[in-house]
Amino acid sequence: MERTPHNGDHVFEVSIFNKEVRSLVKENMSHDFFDDHWADEQVRDVLAETADEARKVVQKRFPSDDGFVISSVKPLALA
Repeated sequence: MERTPHNGDHVFEVSIFNKEVRSLVKENMSHDFFDDHWADEQVRDVLAETADEARKVVQKRFPSDDGFVISSVKPLALA
């Protein structure tokens, strides 16, 4: 999680992959910087007030300019 909890925050499950890595792995090649595991969806839990805010947090850390794609943002129900 990216920040200290605040009242009204929710946990969101964000799935992300790297389209450049995925393309290279399909050709049996590797990216110069990012590991091959980024070809598959990776899941991060993000603490945010809204799904849009969770998406912004992830986009800041994993920018689309570097090939990252957010495939889903889902709220998690806490027990």
